[in-house]
Amino acid sequence: MPRIALWSVLVPLFNVAVHSAIFVFLRDSALPPVLYAILAILWGVGGVYSIYWSFNWVIEQYSDVWKRRIQPFLFIGPAIGLLAWLLLIPTIRTFIMSFQDASSSKFVGFANYAAVFTNRLLLTALRNNLLWVVFGATACIILGLLIAVLADRSSFERLAKIIIFMPMAISFVAAGVIWKFIYYYQPGDEQIGLLNAIVVHFGGDPQAWTSMTQPWNNLFLIVILIWMQTGFAMVILSAALKGVPEDILEAARMDGAGEIRIFFRIIIPFISGTLLSVTTTVIVFTLKIFDVVMVMTGGQYDTEVVATQFYRQFFMYQNFGYGSTLAIVLLIAVIPVIVFNLRQIRKQGEI
Repeated sequence: MPRIALWSVLVPLFNVAVHSAIFVFLRDSALPPVLYAILAILWGVGGVYSIYWSFNWVIEQYSDVWKRRIQPFLFIGPAIGLLAWLLLIPTIRTFIMSFQDASSSKFVGFANYAAVFTNRLLLTALRNNLLWVVFGATACIILGLLIAVLADRSSFERLAKIIIFMPMAISFVAAGVIWKFIYYYQPGDEQIGLLNAIVVHFGGDPQAWTSMTQPWNNLFLIVILIWMQTGFAMVILSAALKGVPEDILEAARMDGAGEIRIFFRIIIPFISGTLLSVTTTVIVFTLKIFDVVMVMTGGQYDTEVVATQFYRQFFMYQNFGYGSTLAIVLLIAVIPVIVFNLRQIRKQGEI
C-alpha cells in the first residue's frame, strides 16, 4: 500500500513538471511558426494520451474494489471539470451580476428583474421570442414531418431531402445576408430584391418587408429560420419514420384504416419520442435566436429578441447588471424545456 500511495503522488507531480516544462519551452522559444504549430499539436495529442495512460497505470495497481471506484472518475472527471469551468462557474457569476448595478459594483436586489418585465424594449423582445417559438418552431416541426412523410413515398426521396437539407450547411449570418438580398427594397419600379422583383413583375407595389408593422416584419424573419431548420427536423423524423414496422402498417390497411388515421393513430405515437426531441431542440434553438435578427434588422423596427437585447446591454452599453439579468431570463426560459425533454426520455427508457 505505501508503494501505491507513493506512485499516486509521484505520477501527478511528474506530469505537472514535464508538461509545465514543455509549456514554458514553447512559450519562450523563437521557433518558426509552422514548426511551433506542429510541436503544439503533437504535445496536445501526446500529452493528453500520456496523462491518461500514466494515471490509468497507477489506478491499475489498486485492488479491484478501489479500481472500480476510482477509474470512472479518471475518464469523466476532466469532462465534468471542463463543463463546470466553462458552464457552471460563468452561470453562477452571471447570476450574481444580475443582482448588481450597471458597473457590477453595487447590490441592487431584484431591480434588474423588475426592469426586464416593465421596460418596453425588453417586453417587446420577450414578445418577439414568443412569436419565434410559436410560429417558427411549430412550422419547422410540421413542415419537417410533412416533407419526411411525402419524401419517404417519393421516387425522388434522396434529391428532395438533399435540397431541403442544404440550407443547414449555411451559417445563420450567411443566411441573413442571402435573405437580405431577397427582401431588399428600393424606391421605384427597378428592384434587385428577388421578392420585390416578383411582386413588381405581377403588377404589385414593392415593400420594405423587414420594416413593416408588427407582426409582419417578425414573421418575414421567422421564414429564414423555417428555411434553415426544416431540413434538420426532416432528416431526424425521416430516420424515425423508417423505423416504423411495415407489418403494423399493412395490418392497419387490411383492417380498413385510411392513411390519415394510420398517420395519427400509429405513426405519430410510434415516433413520439423522436418528435419530442426534435421539438425541444428547435424550441431551445429558437429561444436563443440572435444572428438572423442582428444581420437583417439589427433589432430595429421592433424586431428585438432577448439575445440581441442582451448583446446591446452587456457589450454595447456596458450595462452588466441588465445584460446578466437578460441572460438569466433566457436560461430560465430554456431550462423547463430541457427538463421536460429529459423526463420524457427517461420515461421511454423505463418502458
